[in-house]
Amino acid sequence: MFDLRVVPVCIALAFGAVSATAQETQVAFGSAKADPTLPVEVTSETLNVNQEDGSAEFIGDVIVIQGEMRLTAERVLVIYNEGRSAIERMEATENVVLVSPPDAAEGDWAEYTIDSGVIVMKGNVLLTQGPSVISGDQMVANLTSGTATMSGRVKTILQPGGN
Repeated sequence: MFDLRVVPVCIALAFGAVSATAQETQVAFGSAKADPTLPVEVTSETLNVNQEDGSAEFIGDVIVIQGEMRLTAERVLVIYNEGRSAIERMEATENVVLVSPPDAAEGDWAEYTIDSGVIVMKGNVLLTQGPSVISGDQMVANLTSGTATMSGRVKTILQPGGN
C-alpha cells in the first residue's frame, strides 16, 4: 500500500529548494573574463607603506577594483614583487566580499595573485549566483577563465525552475 504522507515530501523535493553536500564543486564565476593586466585601483581610510619589505597596508573600508572585479574588506595587504615594480599579490581580511558580476562571494580571508588572476577565499565562504547559494570552507576563483572551485564541506542550495 502506498503511503500518502510521502507525496508532499516528493513534491517539495521536485519543485522546492534542493540541498546537496559534497567535498568539492566546480562552478562558473562571473560573466566576463577578467584581464589581470588592467590597472588596480585601491581606496581606503588609511595607507601604511613599509619600504623595508616592499608592502603597503590599506585599512578601513578598503575597495579594490580591477576592470569589473570588485573586492572589499577592512584590511588589504599589498605585496610587491622582488623588484618592487609590480604587485605580486594582495591579502584581504575581515568582511571580505568579491564581486565579479553577476556573482558575489564572501569569506573571512582572500588572497589575489595578480598575474594569474586567481583569488583564493577561505573561511565561511558563501557564493551567491542569482537565487542559488553555495557554501564551503574554500573557494579558488580563476577570474581569467571565469571558473571557481568550492571545497571543504560544500553545501549547495539550488532553486529549480528559475532563470
